[in-house]
Amino acid sequence: MTTSSKPFNIDKQGVYEAYLRVRSNGGAAGVDGTTLDEFETDLKGNLYKIWNRMSSGAYFPPPVRAVPIPKKSGGQRVLGVPTVADRVAQTVVKQVIEPLLETVFLANSYGYRPDRSALDAVGVTRERCWKYDWVLEFDIKGLFDNIDHELLLRAVRKHVTCAWALLYIERWLTAPMLQEDGTMVERSRGTPQGGVVSPILANLFMHYAFDAWMARRFPDLPWCRYADDGLVHCRSETEAQTVREALAARLAECRLELHPMKTKVVYCKDQRRGGEYETVSFDFLGYCFRPRSVKGARSQKLFCGFTPAVSKPALNAMRATIRDLNIRTRTEVTLDDIARELNPKVRGWIAYYGRYTRSALYPMARYINQTLAVWLKRKYKRFHRRLGRARLFLEKIARENRRLFVHWQLGDGGELA
Repeated sequence: MTTSSKPFNIDKQGVYEAYLRVRSNGGAAGVDGTTLDEFETDLKGNLYKIWNRMSSGAYFPPPVRAVPIPKKSGGQRVLGVPTVADRVAQTVVKQVIEPLLETVFLANSYGYRPDRSALDAVGVTRERCWKYDWVLEFDIKGLFDNIDHELLLRAVRKHVTCAWALLYIERWLTAPMLQEDGTMVERSRGTPQGGVVSPILANLFMHYAFDAWMARRFPDLPWCRYADDGLVHCRSETEAQTVREALAARLAECRLELHPMKTKVVYCKDQRRGGEYETVSFDFLGYCFRPRSVKGARSQKLFCGFTPAVSKPALNAMRATIRDLNIRTRTEVTLDDIARELNPKVRGWIAYYGRYTRSALYPMARYINQTLAVWLKRKYKRFHRRLGRARLFLEKIARENRRLFVHWQLGDGGELA
């Protein structure tokens, strides 16, 4: 249902569908402290307010809440968390602009797009590493924090003609950020990582900064990009260095820069061909690509191939997640309680990181088993000071009830070390 009394013709059903998307994604409260559950106590009224203000041109986004989160590689990344209402408003705009921009984006862009996933990018990279000896791995330093508003809006206006979508995109770009210490920071560049429209805006910026440029400048070289991480496959080290230099210059034109520590040229064939190479592995989307022993599909013989498996930072992040659950000291809970809490996380890890070189997840499984054995030792007196007996008892449970824990279904890696 729409009305002609408003300057902008926004469909109420579209606002409701935007809310449903926000609801399915969950998320924390913004600067107003309102959670999704609290927002829903007056759902009809809150959605009406969003529709009314957006239709009137009177919607002004509140500040985003700065939330620092740890990076797998160390350090912190600052997310800008919008309020629930603002996430709904951003989703309303995203529903309008995404179909338009999807017709523009190129096939080798995988990040934050419908019907595309990180595993798709890992899979295509795996195949290309078989065909090309060298790869340029690049990372853009602080992409979401440094996107130039003038250049971005030029790209947005080229493809988006909806007046109210343009209006609100401009307002979101300059919405201030509330820091943890209560200080308000004005923003003149960047689009907050954590916002609903930020990923698609970043993709549009990178479409012109890299994707379309790459297709023009090096049309015969395959590339893959996931947000600010990317790869270019090359035929020689010299070619890879040439691309690196050209890309650095191109990003400088777009007021961005390559991350000096995360950008490198990698030799991605096995070492038996002779020669010494400085860098022979790279991490991409949680996977480490490097030479490994691989069993042939037909011959079943081992050979050296350049293949992906879960990376060390990803494994460390899994261990940290398990450690943060404090399972070892929670002797008041049961083994079934632990399984219910742990299995959803482990199931997700196996679904993603188990796609390629599944055996590389065995250290994670062994770490969980070690954690459970220590929990048994502390919970039951008969296992005090007898960790070996606790392990044997856990092994007995695993044999009798294999389905209790997801990681016990991994195979040999699910057994106790």
